[in-house]
Amino acid sequence: MISYIEKLPTPEEFNLLYEAVGWGTIDTNIIDTALKNTVYSICVYDDSKIIGYGRIIGDKTMFLYIQDIMVLPSYQNQKTGTNIMNKIITKIKELKTINPSLRTYIGPSKGVEEFYRKFGFITRKEADLGEGMILKI
Repeated sequence: MISYIEKLPTPEEFNLLYEAVGWGTIDTNIIDTALKNTVYSICVYDDSKIIGYGRIIGDKTMFLYIQDIMVLPSYQNQKTGTNIMNKIITKIKELKTINPSLRTYIGPSKGVEEFYRKFGFITRKEADLGEGMILKI
């Protein structure tokens, strides 16, 4: 049975998904610290096995960033990612009642941009905000 639970995953669950989607693995202490700074977190389980995850990071009032949308490959194209995003969008709408100007960002992996367009995301360039950038040191 598939269930959606608002909670943080364990670092081990996080790494399982992170590796399954092709992003490698991260030291569990780093994951633990990162997850503690999460604004909202949704885990998806098939019985007791984690199959998907998504979270929001940010300051809750001015800026949010959707991060780590991950679904095990064997569960992709079954609406799991869509359901994760719908729950995240619901939380964002709730947070926007505090500040209607709250900005939400996402940095999708290459090739999945169209998935996020279904939820109303546009590029920074389309929003006349300039190109997105990343610090590469």
